[in-house]
Amino acid sequence: MPEVSGGELLVRCLLEERVKYVFGVPGAQWLPFLDALKVYGEPRGLKFVLARHEQAAGHMADAWARATGEPGVCLGTVGPGAVDLVPGVYPAWADGIPVVVLTAQNQSWRIYPDHGSTQGCNQLGVFRGVVKWSAVVSHWNRIPELVQRAFRAATSGRPGPVHLDFPVDVLFERRDLSEVRVVPRERYRATRGPAGDPELVKAAARLLAEAERPLIHAGMGVLASGAWSELAELAEFLKAPVTTTLGARGAIPEDHPLCLLPASYGALAAQAMADVVLAIGTRFGDLDFWGKPPAWGEPEAQKLIQVDIDPESIALNREVDLPIVGDAKTVLRQLIHELRQLTEGREENPYLEEYKAAEREWLSRVEELASSSSKPIHPLRLMKEAREFFPRGSITCVDGGNTAVWAYYVNRVYEPRSFLWAADSGHLGTGLPYAIAAKLAHPEKQVYLITGDGALMFNIQELETARRLNLPITVVVANDRAYGMIKGGQKAYFSERYIGVDFYDTRYDKVAEAMGCYGERVEEPEEIKPALGRALESKLPALLDVVVDREANLTPPDLEAIVSIWLEGCI
Repeated sequence: MPEVSGGELLVRCLLEERVKYVFGVPGAQWLPFLDALKVYGEPRGLKFVLARHEQAAGHMADAWARATGEPGVCLGTVGPGAVDLVPGVYPAWADGIPVVVLTAQNQSWRIYPDHGSTQGCNQLGVFRGVVKWSAVVSHWNRIPELVQRAFRAATSGRPGPVHLDFPVDVLFERRDLSEVRVVPRERYRATRGPAGDPELVKAAARLLAEAERPLIHAGMGVLASGAWSELAELAEFLKAPVTTTLGARGAIPEDHPLCLLPASYGALAAQAMADVVLAIGTRFGDLDFWGKPPAWGEPEAQKLIQVDIDPESIALNREVDLPIVGDAKTVLRQLIHELRQLTEGREENPYLEEYKAAEREWLSRVEELASSSSKPIHPLRLMKEAREFFPRGSITCVDGGNTAVWAYYVNRVYEPRSFLWAADSGHLGTGLPYAIAAKLAHPEKQVYLITGDGALMFNIQELETARRLNLPITVVVANDRAYGMIKGGQKAYFSERYIGVDFYDTRYDKVAEAMGCYGERVEEPEEIKPALGRALESKLPALLDVVVDREANLTPPDLEAIVSIWLEGCI
């Protein structure tokens, strides 16, 4: 058999994992790998995507996994390249997204501990807090084994990022391919999630069948396991309202009759009044109010069935009555089967209209603002116009502070894996890289990004990446010339003593044009949709620099509730 470099052996391993893209910034240590990609990988469908910053490469790998359900792969070179990857990996760690992080390292005889090498860095230590598993690939022969272990760790249990550190001599070394075995992923890792304990599933089915006010609360575990069809089937059988975590939007269409918009008055009412709650793939984080009253029922009165693939997520923030460890899709199928043995299903839910009425009341607060003709443009008008313009099946990415809050009210999500947002981390700068990877994952779909100007500037350089790759995404910038959420907090709690929050009025549309993209500034609300049309007609990556009302942008309706969660006990 032929002699191959460690770089080519790594390429062969990634091909067996069916990886399509590696996102990153090159370095000299990666040259054998990059050459093998060009010569061996690209003809077989594996491509390298050059990002303009390693952080953005990490976000792209994260977004690929969110949009496809398959692990994303990113790389950085030794020292600064590896360290720059960390902020790109953190949102994936926070949200449980499978990403395989590859870093190059100095020669194996110079590391762990380092003794003064140029770019020397304890990269295992650097990544320790944002990955679930990490290893040094200490020998050429171990490349297939450790790549397999990395992908298995990334995709098993609660998914998440993993890290492989490659000494440069291992990447350059050439050995005979007959010394190792590179096998398909089906030969070494499970392809189906574990089932729940049958007795616990039967008990859960009985509780749900007998419940007067059942509720289903879906988290990102439903998206990770591809369980949206089972979620809808169970909800329709029980006629149970469904709420989702903010990160799991799209697990059920937000115009489905049983869907209650997350954190709306209707959702909060249903969550507080339910006698039995089925929580699937969620740990009840702070944006779920920790699963505690008054947003939820008292534990003594409200029965909770929690389904999660990770045993450590069970009862993390709220005690449970029936803990079921298992894959969301598999357990939902089990529950549906058991319920069909017990009952014929409900014809209607007498409480649903009560919840829907509360939701309509909540939405009525923003309807007038969403139709406002004021100038500067009200941010809610911008969100409404954008959502109405793009087709139902579009992929929407959201980035920013108050911009994300305003978008939440009217930017409806109708399909699974079509809403990309760094939910648990609130990480700024994800939006543009997310949109780029989403378009690579689904070139047939329109992809649009709603972002604040502060968030955009973290990775605005990736407009060049979008142009180089000929990806016609649409970037809608809510330009308030400030970090609006922090400025809003200063207004509400510190007597408008603003510091460190205001920007110069930058022409982001001109920046886009300078990078070969379509750019346009929009200042009239009636021009939003026509400008979006011109953006699409350009067939280029496009950016609309929309000047929004700085003062109005400071105070979204629920900002105080969000701030109170973050600063609980402080204000």
